[in-house]
Amino acid sequence: MADGFFGYPFRRLFLSPPAYHEWSGSTALMDWLESPTAHIFRVNVPGYNKEDIKVQVGDGNILHIKGEGGKEETHEKDTVWHVAERGTRKRGFSREIELPEDVKLDQIKAQVENGVLTIVVPKDTNPKQSKVRNINITSKL
Repeated sequence: MADGFFGYPFRRLFLSPPAYHEWSGSTALMDWLESPTAHIFRVNVPGYNKEDIKVQVGDGNILHIKGEGGKEETHEKDTVWHVAERGTRKRGFSREIELPEDVKLDQIKAQVENGVLTIVVPKDTNPKQSKVRNINITSKL
């Protein structure tokens, strides 16, 4: 919703912390922690193997986390369901997180263990040079 109203690049001016989005119906609950040296994301991904999960960084420092697959439960034709709260179909999830500008995109690491995907995004401690450039003003072009 914020993208439609504010649009990139203006969302950085109005939204803090940076925007993140999830695919509706996602069961991939997430924690976002910030230490002095890194941003750490922990995402619940029970039943997913590392082959089922894709982590990418796109334009605008957008971290994409996507999971597809998972196991589909099969049952005999004469099985009657009374309650199905855990889900029996293949499922997927998707998250988009706008990373801050002070991160090292080339040093992002991810691992999945015991149903939790951990993504570590190191901070860039070197200040970036200002993109502001003075323009000389003359009386005629």
